[in-house]
Amino acid sequence: MTKPPGKLLPLVAALLCGAVLAQAATPSEHSVTSAAAPVSPTAGHEPLGTPVTSKRGEPSSTKQPTQPARPVKHPVAKPPADDWNLAAHGKVLYLTFDDGPQHEWTPKVLQLLRKHKAQATFFVLGIQVAQYPELIAAERAAGHTVGNHTWDHKTLTLLPDAKVRQEIAMGVKSKCLRPPTGATNTKIQAIAAAYHQRQVLWDVDTKDWEKPGAAHIENAIMAGARPGAIILMHDGGGNRSQTVAALDRALTKLTKLGYTYRALPC
Repeated sequence: MTKPPGKLLPLVAALLCGAVLAQAATPSEHSVTSAAAPVSPTAGHEPLGTPVTSKRGEPSSTKQPTQPARPVKHPVAKPPADDWNLAAHGKVLYLTFDDGPQHEWTPKVLQLLRKHKAQATFFVLGIQVAQYPELIAAERAAGHTVGNHTWDHKTLTLLPDAKVRQEIAMGVKSKCLRPPTGATNTKIQAIAAAYHQRQVLWDVDTKDWEKPGAAHIENAIMAGARPGAIILMHDGGGNRSQTVAALDRALTKLTKLGYTYRALPC
């Protein structure tokens, strides 16, 4: 090989040195990263420039932070308005139950009403409420209303005025009073009004307290059903298995006939 002239050697060396320095100053895309763009944990598994995605497919750089779930608010059943024009609401029946609450039969009546999406009114005794306050709470929580049936089921028309007032005052707080056995007069009505309680009787007496058989009770309910009718039954005062069986069958039939069931505004 012919050696270059001596005066060319410094020039060749300078050119070679400049090329080496230029090569070192050029960044490699595989060996240098920016501090402002950290390497993805999955780098090397996706093309450069493709954003990392979540399992749902949104770019992680644009995904909004997850908001904490808000608690679901269930509607609370409200008592009906003070509307005593009971026949003005179409095919509506008003189921009522006396003499409770009772630890065995009241829960079964509540379960039955829930099954048929029915609201009702319970005319309770103060002496029973004192024993089973949780059942009154369950009645109200389910959207039923509660009426006063006095403290311990005395016949009010046979009592002196002071005792009548005591029986009413010691009963459950309510806007309604149902005098035991339906025994009443103008004096009883006036005393009840003084306690801001409206006297409420009934249109249909199923006489379930006589335990005449489930078929008899069912027939009484069906025969008396008409818009706005108040139907008398019992969840306390004895074995109410006939009442529960009869009511289940009657409500099945009445619902098919287009009836609904509301609580009285007590």
